[in-house]
Amino acid sequence: MDGAITPADIDALRKEFARDPAYRVVQNAVTQTTIDDVALDREIVVRTDHTVSHLLDDWKVTNQKSSGRCWLFAGLNLLRVGAMQAMNLKDFEFSQNHIMFWDKLERANYFIEAIIDTASRDGDDRTVAYLLDEVSNDGGQWNMFVALVKKHGLVPKQAMPETQSSSATQRMNEIVRRVLRQGARDIRALHGELGSNADALESLRDRKKEILDVVHRVLSIHLGTPPDKFVWQWTDKDRVFHRDGELTPQEFASKYVKLPLDEYVCLVHDPRPSSPVGRTFTVDRLGNVVGGAPVTYLNVEVSLMKQLAMRTIVSGEPVWFGCDVGKMMRGDVGIWDAKLYDHEAVYGTSFDLSKSDRLMFHESQMTHAMLFTGVDVTDDIPGRWRVENSWGDKDADQGFYTMNDSWFDEYVFEIAVRRNLLPPALADVLGEPPIVLPAWDPMGALAR
Repeated sequence: MDGAITPADIDALRKEFARDPAYRVVQNAVTQTTIDDVALDREIVVRTDHTVSHLLDDWKVTNQKSSGRCWLFAGLNLLRVGAMQAMNLKDFEFSQNHIMFWDKLERANYFIEAIIDTASRDGDDRTVAYLLDEVSNDGGQWNMFVALVKKHGLVPKQAMPETQSSSATQRMNEIVRRVLRQGARDIRALHGELGSNADALESLRDRKKEILDVVHRVLSIHLGTPPDKFVWQWTDKDRVFHRDGELTPQEFASKYVKLPLDEYVCLVHDPRPSSPVGRTFTVDRLGNVVGGAPVTYLNVEVSLMKQLAMRTIVSGEPVWFGCDVGKMMRGDVGIWDAKLYDHEAVYGTSFDLSKSDRLMFHESQMTHAMLFTGVDVTDDIPGRWRVENSWGDKDADQGFYTMNDSWFDEYVFEIAVRRNLLPPALADVLGEPPIVLPAWDPMGALAR
């Protein structure tokens, strides 16, 4: 058969491998130990200094455990800085479980509304298939985080602590997916019976209420019931007692969220030829709160992202960001560097996909959100970045990592900063209608 591997091909491959004794040496090494230990560039590890000229963090890291809540943890870690200052606390956490509960419920509603909106399409339509594949995921985006805080407020961790399912979401998510996919079947079948008119839409939304009732029940069983009110009192780091009395989550957020969330904009570096710099983008069907602000990005050069992130940190404020976390990272030493592993030397080949190529050929996408809490600056140029992760304190510097600037260029895709930092020409385009990317575009991957 044309194109099949022949015995002659296999013989040639064997001879080619045996030709170079270096391959045998590497084979002996890699068959006995992990490729990361073999390929790790010792020189980069040794020369990476973990100190920075501008350091903000003096608190403990958080731990998302076996969940995909990084975007929520990073957002809450950003907001807790001002809350700790306002309450004179050395350490404090907002409840990550509380905000995840509302994200799951809101996202269920968002999903069913999308199913209603696409009910007239064929079941094999790519958007419909995408919606059914990406049900009740843990991930999310900055705008989605802001929408939750504005609508549902926040509570301290004591008011809604972690549960087994908030720390390990897989089984709960499986149940929610079963409920929602079954609901999608019913919605599409009911649409087939009733057609598209106002009365039919009302019937579809009546069915949606029944689906959401089950989702709410599942979430309550797994995560607990979110408090509508709670009593907040605390002893600060100077051992002074404070009592706020009874507060709603919205009142608590209003009092202790010290950052103007409406003033933030998401900047991305999307170097694909199809994504012009200086334009706003959104991703179809990406969101969680129906009626909330859409997820919108402004595409800029990575050099501007770095300058604005640096200026924000120097001014005393951490920076929320999204990246492709698993590439060229070493957890135990806490380093990211674009050349951390010398895979070329190990495998005798080149790996030369550009950042644009990696997006287009599915080699890279946003997979994790974290917080910049420091930067090392020389002559107004950032050399490395300090990162607060949400993976606990076992690795790196008690959970704080060092990112060399080369890694920022290649694997950081998004930051959230105040819009007044933007050059006027870019600020002017924020109000323009965004280019709509398809639902499966990698710029929406952090929500998956």
